[in-house]
Amino acid sequence: MLQFKCVTFQELSLDELYAMLRLRAEVFVVEQDCVYQDLDDKDQMSHHLLGFDEDGDLVAYTRLVPKGISYEGYPSIGRVITSMKVRRHGAGKILMQKSIEEIYRLFGKSPIKISAQCYLDKFYRGLGFVPIGEEYLEDGIPHVGMLLK
Repeated sequence: MLQFKCVTFQELSLDELYAMLRLRAEVFVVEQDCVYQDLDDKDQMSHHLLGFDEDGDLVAYTRLVPKGISYEGYPSIGRVITSMKVRRHGAGKILMQKSIEEIYRLFGKSPIKISAQCYLDKFYRGLGFVPIGEEYLEDGIPHVGMLLK
């Protein structure tokens, strides 16, 4: 069972910051073999949803971005990650449900826009997101914009 904590960038402990950046590098850079600029100056303006397992390890994470930072007029959920340790056990769905709940709590109930990796289209559709616009490459990986109304 995951235990969640939602904090601002300034509220992150040094250990939490390190674990967050380590998990993001582990999944997005190493596992997906994608060299990209992860540190994009959005972290400081965002909330961070940290999901810890029973051992206290960070195994799930999202960045909750206010309106106007990633998308004009929409809050966003980004850097969606689950560790190999918890994949295939429903952790991704739980993480996204909690992320949506936190976005509504933090920024009010309004549509949420994301940039989804195309291979996760069915996963995000299952949460109520619908594709908007055309497929595009982001850091060499096919993505599509999606909206939760």
